[in-house]
Amino acid sequence: MPRLAEARQKLEAKDVAGAVAIYEEVLAVAGERADVLVTISGDLGVTGNLREITELVGPRYDAQKHGPATGLNVLQAYIALRNAEAAQHVLDILFELKRPELEERLYGFSNAIADLMAMGQPQDDTPTIGGDPEEQKKAQINLVTISKPIWSYGLEALGDLFPPRTGNVRRVAFAQLALPGLANAAELAKQPEEEMGRLSRAIPLWMAETFNYSPRYASVAALGVYGKPGEPGHYALFPSEWSTDNLQQLVNTAGTALDYIFTGALRQKAGDYEMILRVWEVKKFRERKQISLRWTPATADTELAKLHEYLRQFMEWNDGAAALPYTPPASPTAWIDTLGASVSLFLAEKNVLAADQLPDFAATIKTATAQAASNEAASLACLTLLARARTFERAPEVANLPLNDSPHVAAARDALGL
Repeated sequence: MPRLAEARQKLEAKDVAGAVAIYEEVLAVAGERADVLVTISGDLGVTGNLREITELVGPRYDAQKHGPATGLNVLQAYIALRNAEAAQHVLDILFELKRPELEERLYGFSNAIADLMAMGQPQDDTPTIGGDPEEQKKAQINLVTISKPIWSYGLEALGDLFPPRTGNVRRVAFAQLALPGLANAAELAKQPEEEMGRLSRAIPLWMAETFNYSPRYASVAALGVYGKPGEPGHYALFPSEWSTDNLQQLVNTAGTALDYIFTGALRQKAGDYEMILRVWEVKKFRERKQISLRWTPATADTELAKLHEYLRQFMEWNDGAAALPYTPPASPTAWIDTLGASVSLFLAEKNVLAADQLPDFAATIKTATAQAASNEAASLACLTLLARARTFERAPEVANLPLNDSPHVAAARDALGL
C-alpha cells in the first residue's frame, strides 16, 4: 500500500510513466488481491488515465475473485474510451454476479453501451488535438477557445456587460460536436462551411454564451481548426466523438482548471436531426449525464429551447446582476445561425481561418436583422456581424436597421461606425 500511495503521488504530478512502473511491480507480486486492483483502477480513473486501467487492470480482472468495484471501474473506462465490445463483455460478467443492488446501475451502463453501438463509430480515430509545442509546428487540429459571447468581441468600450464571478465559480467547457457517419469529413472540412459543420460549432457557442450570464460559471467553447500556428487554416470536422484522451488534451491546453466538459454528437437523417450531449465531470473523468434530442425543421425552435431550459436547470444556472440582462433567443435556430457566421468572420479577421473559407452570409444577415429588435443581445450581435462582414465585403446594405432601443446598442453603433 505505501507503494500504491507513491504511485498516486506520481499520477497527481502527471508522471504517468512513473506510476505505471510502480503498478507493474506491485501487480507482479500482488496482482490477485482485490484491494490492490480496486485501488489502482480507482486512482487511475480519478486522474483521468483510463487507457491504463484497461491495459493494467482489465486483463487481470476476475469478477468472482475481485468483486464488482474493480469491474465497475474497468467498465466505465471502456465506455469512456468508446470501446463498446469490451464494455459489453465486462457488463455481462457483472450481471452474472446477480447482485440486486447493482442492477439499476448496470442497466444504465447497458443503455450507454447500446448508444455507443447505435452510433456505429470506429475506435481511436478521433484526430489528435494539438497541445505539445513541438507538435504544434506541424499542420494538425488545434483548439480555439472562445471565452465570452462571440458577438461581444469588439464591444469592450461598452464596459462589463456580464456579471462578476462570485463564490465557488465552476468552470465549464463546451466542445465542438462530432458528426459521426459524415462521409469524407477531411475533404468536406477544406470547403467553405456548410450547415452541419456550422451547427457543430454554433450549438456549443450558444451554450457557453449562456453560462457567461451566470456569476457561478466561467465558460469557454472549444472549436477545432486545422493548420499551422501563424498561418490561416480551415475548420476541423470530427467524425467521431471526443475520447477521454481528447478531453485530457483540452484540460491541458485550456489555460485554466475545468470542472465540467460538454461533448456530443450530431446526425442528420432524411432531413431530421439527432443530437447526444454528454456532461463530463473532469475531476474523475466520469460521464455524469447523457442527454438525447431529436428535432425536425418544423420543431427545431421548440425542441432546442426545451434543451436550453433543461441544461440551465440541470446545471443550476442562475443569471446575476448584469449590465446586460439575459433573454433567451426568440428563435434558437436563427440565433445559432448568427453565432456560427459570427465566429467564422471573427476567426478570419484574426487570420486563424482563411478568407476563402467564408461562405455567402446574405441569408444569415437577413435573419439576424429580422431578429435584431427582439432584445439587446440580438441587436449587439447583429451589429458586430455586419461590421465584420463588411470587412470582407460580405455584407449587403441594410436600410433602416431595426434595433433594440437601449444605451448599449446606441454605444455599440458608435463604436462600430454603423
